[in-house]
Amino acid sequence: MTTMTSTATTSPQPFTLNVPDADIARLKARLGMTRWPDEPPLEPWSTGTSLAYMQTLADYWREGFDWRRWEAKLNGLRQFTARIDGTRVHFIHEPGRGANPVPLLISHGWPGSVFEFHKLIPLLTEHFTVIAPSLPGYTLSFEPGQRRYGIGDIAEVYAKLMADVLGYKRYGVQGGDWGGFVASVMGLRFPERLFGIHLNLLAVRRDLKMTERPTAEERAFLGELNQFLKEETGYQWIQGTKPQTLAFGLSDSPAGLAAWIVEKFRTWTDCGGNPENAVSRDEMLANISLYWFTGSIGASFWPYYVRMHQPWPIPEGKTVAVPTGYAEFPKEILHPPRSLAAKTYPDIRRWSTMKKGGHFAALEQPEALAHEIIEFFRPLR
Repeated sequence: MTTMTSTATTSPQPFTLNVPDADIARLKARLGMTRWPDEPPLEPWSTGTSLAYMQTLADYWREGFDWRRWEAKLNGLRQFTARIDGTRVHFIHEPGRGANPVPLLISHGWPGSVFEFHKLIPLLTEHFTVIAPSLPGYTLSFEPGQRRYGIGDIAEVYAKLMADVLGYKRYGVQGGDWGGFVASVMGLRFPERLFGIHLNLLAVRRDLKMTERPTAEERAFLGELNQFLKEETGYQWIQGTKPQTLAFGLSDSPAGLAAWIVEKFRTWTDCGGNPENAVSRDEMLANISLYWFTGSIGASFWPYYVRMHQPWPIPEGKTVAVPTGYAEFPKEILHPPRSLAAKTYPDIRRWSTMKKGGHFAALEQPEALAHEIIEFFRPLR
């Protein structure tokens, strides 16, 4: 059921990214002045980002990385901004090349950006007109002092973008990480507008109430979930409770920002211990640079703060009843079994177990992800 309030929007304005030369020079200078920590006498990466890896990465960021190349890659796509309820929202709007392409909104998460989609978008435009917003509060959808956004707020903004700014009456939505949550909330709140949603991360509750006789799959997932909550959620707690304190350090130190994000690229990808086996060094640095140049890292924490202080985005007893597809990548952070997923998503039309890939599927396995998106939406168009 639609819950949108009155809308204040502007028409789309063309956008071109052009980071000043002085900002690039300042970044390189700050990297050269990094004060490095020592590393515990333990296995590298066992307590966080490896010192040796970060020193190598920072040297490359300063001396070898070509920001202008990646800026040009982004500017090769059709970009726009629009004011929605006072917030400037950046989005890619790439027209479909095939016959009768349908609109598809694709959404990144944290610590991602629209750079995640540089390989995926060309694979989708044969079938879809692709709309890829920067999450409000993230990178190019951030301005200092603007309001902060939780997942429910972002779903409302995206619905206004699609209907009021772009004029689409029906469309599909795809997402991973927070983008999967946004797609799920849109499916809950605006089912009449969506052909369906395709996800590579499910918004399944993490305070599960298991049946008296859980299946083997459900027991295995509970073990995986408990391990994740114990060992891999430190970033969520600080981002969700004291985001502003963390923002001081990561807004001031490019090496600190990179270390915070690169650890996630290593932990959450199908990389065998080296993040560059899954995502290239340049791709990681393009994404990190966009956070650095826009100064948006503090605002990007806000969905975690809202998550810690408000109920789960899909309310207790509610379901996302639109047609749903899911691609389960082997190195995703969690793997809920279909029996549990169906309690939130009762209309699962496609459930695919992927051979390779992890959390950043659009970067790691763009062809496989594109195939799943196309095949899921094919009968729904």
